[in-house]
Amino acid sequence: MQSMSAKEAKYGFGRLIDLARAAPVLVAKHGRPVVVVMSVEEYTKLKSHDVVDDSIKITKSKTADPNGVEKN
Repeated sequence: MQSMSAKEAKYGFGRLIDLARAAPVLVAKHGRPVVVVMSVEEYTKLKSHDVVDDSIKITKSKTADPNGVEKN
């Protein structure tokens, strides 16, 4: 699995997207793994193995809390 630092991901977001479309990419902050970025196709494939089938909902918000709570 490819990996990159959070700083590299921030300043090279386009590259992160390109890499993640091919294979999941691990993003590390301060040397510790924090997230994995993957394509929608890979995510959908993984979700198909879940017991509960949730739809992907993409919402547009002015700001978002890192915990996923929207703030308008």
